[in-house]
Amino acid sequence: MSEQAWYKEWFNSPFYHRLYFERDEKEAAGFISTLIDHLEPAPGSYMLDIACGRGRHSRFLAEKGFNVTGIDISFASIAFAKKFENENLEFYQHDMRLPFRVNYFDHAFNFFTSFGYFKTTREHDDAIRTIANGLKPNGIFVIDYLNVHYSEDHLVYNEEKKLNGTRYEIHRWHDEKHFYKKIIINDPGLMHAIDFTEKVSKFSFGDFNDMLSYHGLQVQEVFGDYQLGNYDVRTTPRLIIIARKNSK
Repeated sequence: MSEQAWYKEWFNSPFYHRLYFERDEKEAAGFISTLIDHLEPAPGSYMLDIACGRGRHSRFLAEKGFNVTGIDISFASIAFAKKFENENLEFYQHDMRLPFRVNYFDHAFNFFTSFGYFKTTREHDDAIRTIANGLKPNGIFVIDYLNVHYSEDHLVYNEEKKLNGTRYEIHRWHDEKHFYKKIIINDPGLMHAIDFTEKVSKFSFGDFNDMLSYHGLQVQEVFGDYQLGNYDVRTTPRLIIIARKNSK
């Protein structure tokens, strides 16, 4: 499997969704509610969910009455998500590095460390440009990313999970610029074990601040967990950034 395509193949695998998303959705729903209470969007606001996966966050937002568009690179995920489309919820297969809509959304969201997968700085910059261009002036962007230093200190190097008859062997490591996770899947329906290796960039708050400000997005607030507690570079698990697009 080529390094460039790992996320395309893995995100289209049914085992990806079984490992990460076939679980209690209370935490995701709770985070959405906390975030919306904090942001206080206007009723009927237009929202973009970038790298929406199967659309669970998009659905939570739409249930609150907002007009939601979800985009994801995975054809399989979008095919699943489209089953939930309605008058205020739509999904498109789309690569976040490519232009989408311009000056259209009031809010844009990128949840669950759904960034940092690309090979070059240029590609990540292209993704931020897409997001910035898609927002109206004064629009809000929220990115939910891992906290690099906390993740380094708390990395679980080897783990095994059994879910519905499938065994997942998970091996994690990191170097100066990336976190890696090799997932070996043993399932009765497979002829032999298969594996995927995730690779995520070590983007710090400073890295994001630079990328965002270059495209006219100014950081307003930073939080460290899904309860929107204070961010600490060492002790909080998440890096949640709220940025506003310049008015001009």
